[in-house]
Amino acid sequence: MGELEFYIYESELWCKYADGRNEVVTENDTELIQSLLELIREHYPDAYKALQKEYQKSASNVRYYQFLIVRRFCKCNFGKLDTTKLDVEASGRFNFEKVDCPLRGECKFEGVICFPAFNTRLSEAELRVMRLVYEGKSKEDIAEQLYCSPHTVKNHIKSVYCKLGIHEKSEFIQYANRNNLFS
Repeated sequence: MGELEFYIYESELWCKYADGRNEVVTENDTELIQSLLELIREHYPDAYKALQKEYQKSASNVRYYQFLIVRRFCKCNFGKLDTTKLDVEASGRFNFEKVDCPLRGECKFEGVICFPAFNTRLSEAELRVMRLVYEGKSKEDIAEQLYCSPHTVKNHIKSVYCKLGIHEKSEFIQYANRNNLFS
C-alpha cells in the first residue's frame, strides 16, 4: 500500500501517493480500499462495526459498500493536505488529524468513527494498570490505587510487554502515544 496522504477537495476524497500522484478515491480503487478496510477492521473494530451499520443499505453492492466505509473513515480522520505526518505510514499505522466538522461535539460517531479507539488487545485490568504506568506512577502506588498487590501490578506489566513485544516503559510510552491509547 505504501505511504498515503488523504485530503478533501470539493467534497471528494483525494489520495496523494508516495510516488507523487494525486487522485480522487473511487470505488474502483479496490486494492487501496481492501488494504484500508483490513487495517480499519483489525485496529479500529468499533469504527468498522459502526460504519457497517451506517451503510448497510448499500451492502448488496459490495464494492460500493466497502468504498463508502473507507471514504467515511478517511473523511472523518484525514481531512487536510499537510506535510507534518503522513496519514498512513508504510507500516500501515494511521496518524489521525482533528478534522473540521460541522457536527463536532454533536455527532454520535465522535470517538467511534472520528478519532476511534485503537484496538490494543489488552484487557481492561491491563489498561487500568498501564494508564497509571503511563502517568508515571510507581508499582506500589498503582497497587494501592487499584487495591491489588504489587505482584499483580508486576504481572500485568509483564503480560502487556509480552503481548506488545516490548521490553521497557519507554517503549510502552511510545506505543501509547503513537496509538492515542490514553488521549
